[in-house]
Amino acid sequence: MIKYTRFFITLLLAVAAFSAHAQSTATSSSPYSRYGIGDIDPQLMGQNIGMGGIAVATNRISLFNNINVINPASYGAINLTTIDVGLYANFLNLSQTGSASQKNSNFRLNHIAFAIPTSKRSALSFGLLPYSERGYNFKKTVNKLGTSGSPADTNVTNYSYSGDGSLSKAYLGYGFGIGKHLLLGANVSYIFGNIKDIATTEIPGLAGAINSKIESSNAIGGINYDYGLQYSFDFSETKHLVFGYSASAGTKLHTQSSFIVSQYFNDANGNQDIAADSVVSTTGPKSKLKLPQINRFGISFQSDGKFLVGADYSMGKWSDLSIAGVNQGLQDSKTFNIGGSYTPNISTIRNYLATVDYRIGAIYDQTYMHINGTTIKRYAGTVGVGLPLRSNNGSYYKINIAAEVGQRGSLVNGLVKENYVNIHLGFTLNDKWFTKYKFD
Repeated sequence: MIKYTRFFITLLLAVAAFSAHAQSTATSSSPYSRYGIGDIDPQLMGQNIGMGGIAVATNRISLFNNINVINPASYGAINLTTIDVGLYANFLNLSQTGSASQKNSNFRLNHIAFAIPTSKRSALSFGLLPYSERGYNFKKTVNKLGTSGSPADTNVTNYSYSGDGSLSKAYLGYGFGIGKHLLLGANVSYIFGNIKDIATTEIPGLAGAINSKIESSNAIGGINYDYGLQYSFDFSETKHLVFGYSASAGTKLHTQSSFIVSQYFNDANGNQDIAADSVVSTTGPKSKLKLPQINRFGISFQSDGKFLVGADYSMGKWSDLSIAGVNQGLQDSKTFNIGGSYTPNISTIRNYLATVDYRIGAIYDQTYMHINGTTIKRYAGTVGVGLPLRSNNGSYYKINIAAEVGQRGSLVNGLVKENYVNIHLGFTLNDKWFTKYKFD
């Protein structure tokens, strides 16, 4: 018990330190992250991602306590202190008609979450998760310099666009049961971070040319709410049909923008030198960022300790997203998730592979982006395993590994197609804490 506890405490401290540091670091390499407030993170643990991202109607998985932030009602099924720490890796291949393909990879410590039971049918949960990410970098080159094709003009103009930053979500939630079948719950979250966009214009072949850079950033922070319910129909002591609903409220966050226009020269190696002058440097007044209402519906059927299958449907009102009163021109999103988990024999002590959870799933996502007359869609398949470790004095450990292989975008209408692989590695602990012992 002691060696496992020390390991988890060390890992938790590392996650807390790296999570704080990562607020200004891009952990995405997708050109689609430039829209809205960036790529929205699913806020799921690896055990749910391996099952295609189903979560709205799930709580315990294979008799193991899990932290399911997507539906805080699930906290009411937690009966042991639970800690979940996750790591994330992304491998991305970008392709576009007429351009060479590009490969990128990103790694990060992803989340830290706790849940502590407060009674037999209620629990408190808190933690830190990613909410959205911005990270892109691309360049457009235009021949000539406005001379209508004069053969004497051999200059080119490079237009570069990049962005980075992220938003994080610190949450506190509570879930509880009413009667035998109904669970209710809610989260109060603080979403915070900074997202930045940079556009530069350079004429590399023209000696003494002054280049320009435009930087715009938004510092964001504010309260958001999640709430949900789960209702189960019990066919026996071990077989349950669960219906779930959860939502993220359409709240308003605080935001403050800054805008800097500067001029600079390139050094002898063609790299950007120190800015020669700031033409414009302004900080806007504090304003509001309006988040959309997101509704989620789910259904699952579980045979405790044997299998679980389920499906989710989510709708996001992203057409309502506005920053400082300016609508961001997005469309409403729709997401379908389907998946399941199977454990051959959870109680055997002779065949370890029979105690492993095997997970599979699929995702269809009609994203909130409509670009060049085309709706950007995402298709993905997922697989995962839950690897139990030997229990120790009432403490239970599991390593959850999930892989998501998918595609977003297409090659039509000048768009970019992304082929990606996301790897999630999670460590989950179930333990009895705060137990009062009696001595004779």
